[in-house]
Amino acid sequence: MNTPTENGKTAAITAYILIIGVLIAMSMNSEDKNKFAAFHIRQALGLSLTFISLGAIISNFDSFFITFPMWIGISVLWVFGITSAIKGETTPIPILGNLFQKWFKNIG
Repeated sequence: MNTPTENGKTAAITAYILIIGVLIAMSMNSEDKNKFAAFHIRQALGLSLTFISLGAIISNFDSFFITFPMWIGISVLWVFGITSAIKGETTPIPILGNLFQKWFKNIG
């Protein structure tokens, strides 16, 4: 028997494929409204928007010492999020995860 977590796992993992994955996962979750998938869609959406925002700001600086830490930070948060989805956990991404849940509470 499939649990709600198992049913939402595909959408949850798909959400972490940049912004297009978020849109696909939102579409996948539009009818069933799986809470596990919705949690990870909000996390992935926040992470994607953070990446785009930081990238837009940091791209003005042509310095490896500024861009490299951003890439490392986003990569670590992304690995944390997708690992949490694969394990079937609803652990918020460090630092920003709880804010993403609050800001995007209407999604999912």
